[in-house]
Amino acid sequence: MDTCQLPIPESASQDWRSRGSCRDVDPMVFYGPDRERAAARRRRVASAKAICQTCPVKRACLRQSLRFPEPHGVWGGLTADERSNILMERALAGREVGSAAT
Repeated sequence: MDTCQLPIPESASQDWRSRGSCRDVDPMVFYGPDRERAAARRRRVASAKAICQTCPVKRACLRQSLRFPEPHGVWGGLTADERSNILMERALAGREVGSAAT
């Protein structure tokens, strides 16, 4: 797996990571190994999403992952593909709004 870089919090007051439900969980639950089989990936992603479901900082985590797009792993309860779809929809919506104004 490629090494991913976590974004640096803007200030100490925004360091929500220390309150995340994932803080004591093996990161491999959220990222998984290279060449992971589909069934194993589905189980791992379901486990990661279950941890995120009740996380007190789920929204902050998702917001951070959309602000600084992370191409791997489960962040804020969404996979990289799900987050990519949100970003693509936002970009398309912005274009539609912009083109309507011209």
